[in-house]
Amino acid sequence: MGLQVMKGRKSQWIPTTVDLENHIIVPEIDSDIEYPDRFVEDYISNLTKTPLDLSKPLWEVHLLNIRTSDAEAVAIVRIHHSIGDGASLISLLLAATRKTSDPDALPTVPTQKRSDTSRHRSSPFCCWLLAIWWGLLLILHTMLDMLLFTLTIFFIKDTPTPLKGAPGVQLNNKRFVYRTVSMDHIKIVKNEMKTTG
Repeated sequence: MGLQVMKGRKSQWIPTTVDLENHIIVPEIDSDIEYPDRFVEDYISNLTKTPLDLSKPLWEVHLLNIRTSDAEAVAIVRIHHSIGDGASLISLLLAATRKTSDPDALPTVPTQKRSDTSRHRSSPFCCWLLAIWWGLLLILHTMLDMLLFTLTIFFIKDTPTPLKGAPGVQLNNKRFVYRTVSMDHIKIVKNEMKTTG
């Protein structure tokens, strides 16, 4: 694990030792909380109000020993975006998990099916004509997009939607609300979309 420090005008990563007691946080929680799901939402909301401590590696694991409607306990992993993007962190999470039916087996990661490349080849003349056609379409679509962009900037006002916040909305408190989705529903979506899972 490394720590990001400023050296002159540039930031760089330096190796550091990790003290797990500084990163794994287990708060004392009253076991008789009336609304444990709401407590978890409030806890996560409060985490977003405080920045990560820059003097240590930028990650934390919060273990909440509270029984919610979906789990016996809750783990909240808080990681700075400089450590990894969403896809790489999900890949890391998958690599760290195992199947309960076969704990020694590595998890399977879905792959995209390759298209059949055994199609017949076109003549060079057809490929040349197709390249010219695509080039002309690209120029036409670029010009249309530039025209629409210019018209949008000067003449079209954004329509108000429920998702659009009023000025100053970024200063309001935020609440993280989650939804538990069953694997059966995910499999239905997977089968309807004809993808692997």
